[in-house]
Amino acid sequence: MGVRAPGWPATGLMNGMNDEEVLAEFRAAGALLEGHFILSSGRRSANYLQCARVLMNAERAGKLARAVVQKLPRELRQEIDLVVSPAMGGLIVGHEVGRALGKDAVFLERPEGTFELRRGFAIAPGQKVLMVEDVVTTGLSSRQAIEAVEKEGGVVIAEAALVDRSAGEVELGVPFYPLVSINFPVYEADAVPPELAAIPAIKPGSRKI
Repeated sequence: MGVRAPGWPATGLMNGMNDEEVLAEFRAAGALLEGHFILSSGRRSANYLQCARVLMNAERAGKLARAVVQKLPRELRQEIDLVVSPAMGGLIVGHEVGRALGKDAVFLERPEGTFELRRGFAIAPGQKVLMVEDVVTTGLSSRQAIEAVEKEGGVVIAEAALVDRSAGEVELGVPFYPLVSINFPVYEADAVPPELAAIPAIKPGSRKI
C-alpha cells in the first residue's frame, strides 16, 4: 500500500474496504495531490483530494459509492426516497449512490450563487432525502444544499460523503456518514508555514469564494 499520508486514519473496515484501500484508490487515480492549495474555505493545505479524478473511472466510482452506502444504517437506507447532491462536486458520487440504493438521484445548481433545482427536477413535499457530497470541509456547501431541499419541502434525513476533511468536527444539523475522515493540517492564509509559502498557491476546487 505504501506509506500512509499524514493525518489519514489507519483502521476501520467499510464494506470490505479499509481506510488504506480507500486511499489507494485515490492514489491510483492520481487524486491525492501535494503542493500548496487554497481550499474552498479560503484556508491553505499541503494536501488536496481531487475527487473528480477518483470518480472519472465508472467502476471505481461505483465501488466507492457502494462502500458509502454500506456506511449508512440499514433502517436509514430503507427510509430514503431520493438522493440529492450539490453540483458540481457531488454530482457523480450522488448518481452512483443513487444507483447503489436503487433510488433516483438529482442535483442542485447555483447559477446565481444560491442552490436551486433546475432541469425539471422536483422534490415532493415530505420526501425523505439523502444529501451526498464528495468532500466536506467546513460544511458550508452542504448546509446551503440542505436549506435548498428544505425550501422545496423535502426532509433531509442524513448526509453521506466520500471524505470528511473536518476530522469529525463539522456540524451539518443532520446525521453525517463519511466514508473516511482525514485530518490533513490546514492553515489560515496569513499563518502558512514558510516551506508551504514558498510554493505557489493554486485553487483546485469548484466553489468561488
